[in-house]
Amino acid sequence: MAKFVLAGKADCPYYAKAELLADVLQRKLPDFHIHKISVHPSDWKKWLEDTCSSNGWKHSSSPIVWRELIDRGGKGMLLGGFNDFLEHAQGYYGITSDMNSDLMIQIAADNQQTRELCMEEEIHRQRSIRPLHIWISSALSPICYSLIPQLFTLELFPGLPTFSLHLMDAGGSEEILQGLKMETEDLALHQLHEPICESNDEQDDKDHMVSRVAERFRCYGQLIEANAQKDVRVIVAGDSFVNLKSSLLIENAPSVNPHNFVAMATQLEYEAKTHLAQKLLVKTADITKVIVWGNISGIYHIDLQRAKVFRYDGAIWGPDGFSQQVLEIIYDWKWLETDLMSLVHKHHTAISSKTKNATAISTTNGIMTILRAWNNDASPEDVFSLGVISTGQFGIPAGLVFSMPVSFRNGHWSVRSDVTVTDELRLKLDACADELSKVST
Repeated sequence: MAKFVLAGKADCPYYAKAELLADVLQRKLPDFHIHKISVHPSDWKKWLEDTCSSNGWKHSSSPIVWRELIDRGGKGMLLGGFNDFLEHAQGYYGITSDMNSDLMIQIAADNQQTRELCMEEEIHRQRSIRPLHIWISSALSPICYSLIPQLFTLELFPGLPTFSLHLMDAGGSEEILQGLKMETEDLALHQLHEPICESNDEQDDKDHMVSRVAERFRCYGQLIEANAQKDVRVIVAGDSFVNLKSSLLIENAPSVNPHNFVAMATQLEYEAKTHLAQKLLVKTADITKVIVWGNISGIYHIDLQRAKVFRYDGAIWGPDGFSQQVLEIIYDWKWLETDLMSLVHKHHTAISSKTKNATAISTTNGIMTILRAWNNDASPEDVFSLGVISTGQFGIPAGLVFSMPVSFRNGHWSVRSDVTVTDELRLKLDACADELSKVST
């Protein structure tokens, strides 16, 4: 079976003549098959260069014809241009073309008009699709390999049928980013409209220098201001300068509500819960309502004033749903005041040293927890720790992005007003605020 591909500029008369010859061959020869590609004149040069480059061919004119040795999309053998195709048809099949010049020009004009109509229809189709745009910076982080598949769970963004996923990584390899795009396509996710690799020419902040971080996130904020819809929601996660990054985004996207930017402290919550659970011999999921205050990637404080434990094997038992205050169960105040903080501080390093990688799974879980709460109604009893912009709550200076307890309702978060700031806690919050104020200046 002969399988050929014919491609050319839509307005090329010789492409029109080759097209007619191909139709004659296909009509007269049952084993002859042709696949035609009509390319708009403005796209032809790049299309031809890319096609020849990927196949190792040399060809510079329209049309181009090649024979496929297997099904379309497989390895191809270059035949050449129109004259080569004509000679092949005459020599192998005894068929030639007698199209005159006027007809060639007329068909070429019709081809271009058809190509432009198809392009207009495609533009209209694309505009009719209104996907949710999800942007991921640092897309080459190991976190994204576990995060991307989970972003398309049905309950995460209810009522939204399609998504466009934008992948970017400052200083990352474009080739590896394209590989991630291909892997994402291979997931065959029904909700995924298209994955897109975004170019980024900025320098990597490998040394986590504040000036480089500031420059990059000012740029990100300006891009959000210029391009994003005003109801955009932004989650900042990571191991360094998380509060500062969120603050810079807010500062450089002034038309977006500051409440739409949050810095994730959920992972710290879960790390504290893990060590509390080990201390109390329960599961991590049995610990709730741990609060993280302050600078998520700097000086922070773990507050247990509302923390509860379920299914604790102690002197008091109750029905399902029965809980006790953690501070009423743990009497080791030295462990609570010093050891717990030390264990949480070392937690990231301990995992990374064992896995030789970032804490991808737990970070992904933290991001998903916040997304679920933000996009769906969470229980008003649930407490989340988020880095959010202060308006002066709890005596925290207004304008600082500060981790504090919040709850979610109807797609919005609000700071919890039912927590107590003692004199002792006030000193710790002041220390966190002092550090953030120095970093921000």
